[in-house]
Amino acid sequence: MKETIIKVEGMVCNGCENRVQNALKNINGVENVVADHTTGIVTITSKNEVAESTMKEKIEYIGFKVKED
Repeated sequence: MKETIIKVEGMVCNGCENRVQNALKNINGVENVVADHTTGIVTITSKNEVAESTMKEKIEYIGFKVKED
């Protein structure tokens, strides 16, 4: 298992958290997702073969911006 942390801009409510969580949970190999709109942090637990780029693309696809450090 692998834990990935992604910073996301644009989540402003619990509904936003749910959209992000549901979108990422639909990716094959993702086991758990916790999104926090107050911190802008999304924590994903996945099998090792899930690429971080795939997760970021899904977040951007549903209308949120991934913050790159």
